[in-house]
Amino acid sequence: MVALVCTTAARPHLKLLPRARNTLCSLLWVFFQRYGSTTNGKLASHGFASMAAMSSFPPQRYHYFLVLDFEATCDKPQIHPQEIIEFPILKLNGRTMEIESTFHMYVQPVVHPQLTPFCTELTGIIQAMVDGQPSLQQVLERVDEWMAKEGLLDPSVKSIFVTCGDWDLKVMLPGQCQYLGLPVADYFKQWINLKKAYSFAMGSWPKNGLLDMNKGLNLQHIGRPHSGIDDCKNIANIMKTLAHRGFIFKQTSKPF
Repeated sequence: MVALVCTTAARPHLKLLPRARNTLCSLLWVFFQRYGSTTNGKLASHGFASMAAMSSFPPQRYHYFLVLDFEATCDKPQIHPQEIIEFPILKLNGRTMEIESTFHMYVQPVVHPQLTPFCTELTGIIQAMVDGQPSLQQVLERVDEWMAKEGLLDPSVKSIFVTCGDWDLKVMLPGQCQYLGLPVADYFKQWINLKKAYSFAMGSWPKNGLLDMNKGLNLQHIGRPHSGIDDCKNIANIMKTLAHRGFIFKQTSKPF
């Protein structure tokens, strides 16, 4: 674009006076010198990426991102073991960064079947929403069926889970599966921690998680904090915004 505006060959197509044209070229040159590149995989300090990244999404390493955010039984002081009570996943297209499919189920806790008032106040999940729902084992079976239906188990399709922190897939799911004697599928063993991705992109750590990331990107928070499905929607929106700015998402978890 700069070459077309500033070269002699392009001059017959311009309506600008020479002085105005030279001023425009100088401004464009300064802009691209300051903002037109990324360094060490980070976005420029002012939040801009290259011109190509601003006009279209850069190619990502994955065909699909699987955005996940558990809600679990909780209290003050904390109860043990905690149990997953909300299990949402959003299938995000790695090319368009749009949501293509949703998996969302509530889970019946078995060790502490009665939700505490603290848990309900925090998550918005009431007792009636988990009573009579499938067990974690049954939900995991349905996740696998959904993954197969969506083509995510095809070896030629590259997908990875995305969470806000490492807790969901490093602590919560493997911990509960170990307690119940259930296997953990291999696809749950690698993920992207959005907090780390955001810190790589923006150069600051989001101490307050989604709230800080939305604020840092000037995004409106979607729905209710600590609603699993709403948190997933916020994660997806943050990812789309970072991808628009040219950020390439990479796995952050270490091999099990």
